[in-house]
Amino acid sequence: MAANAFLLIGCYLLLLIVLAQPLGRGLAALIADKPVFARAEAPLWRLLGTQQGDMRWPHYLLAILLFNALGFVLLLAILLLQGTLPLNPQGLPGLSWHLALNTAVSFVTNTNWQSYSGESTLSYFSQMMGLTVQNFLSAATGIAVAFALIRGFAQRGIGTLGNAWRDLTRITLYVLLPISLLIALVFVSQGSIQTLSPYHTLTTLEGTQQTLALGPVASQEAIKMLGTNGGGFFNANSSHPFENPNLLTNLIQMLSIFLIPAALCFAFGESVRDRRQGNMLLWAMTLMFVVAVAAVMWAELRGNPHLLTLGADSAINMEGKETRFGILNSSLFAVITTAASCGAVNAMHDSFTALGGMVPMWLMQLGEVVFGGVGAGLYGMLLFVLLAVFIAGLMIGRTPEFLGKKIDVWEMKMTALAILVTPALVLIGTALAMMTDAGRSAMANPGIHGFSEVLYAVSSAANNNGSAFAGLSANTPFWNLLLAACMLLGRFGIIIPVLAIAGAMAVKKCSRWATARCQPTVRCLLRCWSVPCCWWVR
Repeated sequence: MAANAFLLIGCYLLLLIVLAQPLGRGLAALIADKPVFARAEAPLWRLLGTQQGDMRWPHYLLAILLFNALGFVLLLAILLLQGTLPLNPQGLPGLSWHLALNTAVSFVTNTNWQSYSGESTLSYFSQMMGLTVQNFLSAATGIAVAFALIRGFAQRGIGTLGNAWRDLTRITLYVLLPISLLIALVFVSQGSIQTLSPYHTLTTLEGTQQTLALGPVASQEAIKMLGTNGGGFFNANSSHPFENPNLLTNLIQMLSIFLIPAALCFAFGESVRDRRQGNMLLWAMTLMFVVAVAAVMWAELRGNPHLLTLGADSAINMEGKETRFGILNSSLFAVITTAASCGAVNAMHDSFTALGGMVPMWLMQLGEVVFGGVGAGLYGMLLFVLLAVFIAGLMIGRTPEFLGKKIDVWEMKMTALAILVTPALVLIGTALAMMTDAGRSAMANPGIHGFSEVLYAVSSAANNNGSAFAGLSANTPFWNLLLAACMLLGRFGIIIPVLAIAGAMAVKKCSRWATARCQPTVRCLLRCWSVPCCWWVR
């Protein structure tokens, strides 16, 4: 079994790197403002009336905030007015104000926490025009912020971070849409459904009536995974056979989750003209990921020894898992989805062993930096890199620098603010839930396990993951508002300081080619421009 486990992990990582490298080069071209269809874009920009020039960080941030605010308002209106909108064959009513607010915040912030059962709550229109659209736009937002930070490190004193409207459009049209379309077609070929037909009522073998929920599932499933969104069409999420029919679709879903986060590491190395920097980030993420996967697989295979004393044939923990996926694939999926802020599940994390359930919670509480969400994982990891470089510089008595740019007080203040946002939200949110009757009344399990469900829910919301430990009745005004606040602050409380850091870095020039020992020959200046400058001269 151990050989099968490491073979599965090795094959997964190999396929991931093979797919991520070419995509990383394509993302690097977008970061450098060199898209393939640049000439064909001019009519589009004129039609949209967008600003053509590059933006400094306050303008870039304002564009991102306005874009997401508009998306929130539109999605909230769709959810509240669902009963009067088309494509509602089941005649489902609009959502309550607190559930609509929670859901709108959830999908705008790329969290995709769901306090409802999708097939019995949302119409086809709400699923397609509301949730699926926001799956694209929230993913594009995270990638755009990562683009801005990369440009801040790569540019030399220009002071601008690109154009937010141009980045959001190109990311959606050139990256998310084509790949999602391809993945959706594969899912349909493997058995995922894609239909606008009303639900079917069937008669079971026992003679009872049962309603079979249908819908446009494959299209939402593709961007749900690629954009590390995680919100399922069905309540059972990726354990439902209409969302995840077999082992092939399960593998494609796992690859889709990590594809863009891994590609952004390669794009970072290409953009700063030092591939070792991108490889370093990728290796750091991969090492933590492999350790986490190995721990969960070991815990679930070891299972619960008390089962043997009760007469069971095996202690392996199959509770809450699909037999068509088994222990290894379920464990790998659980680590991938919590490492990448996706939130999709093909097994119930609440049924994992103590260690098996602790690892997904720990991965979220790291700040979703082990690959992390699309864009969010990269800029989250770079915050830790800045912190590590700053501390190392102080320890050896040198001015802290990263990629030839000095790290000053402003960058460290913003880094500290961004890193401390999510832990503060988790601590305060959990404390509020445990101190109030409204918070404790939602716990289905008493004692330590019930506390774990509360801690997991708040950690998932604050770190924009969206997965749940289950056992928590979260569709109440208290929980919907608490988790909505955690999701909103956890998303934009990091984006704002990240763009402030990007703006500060963008105005700085490379300090390495201004030393007295460096002779500015033509070859040296070329190397200086490529960041790892002048080491061979010094």
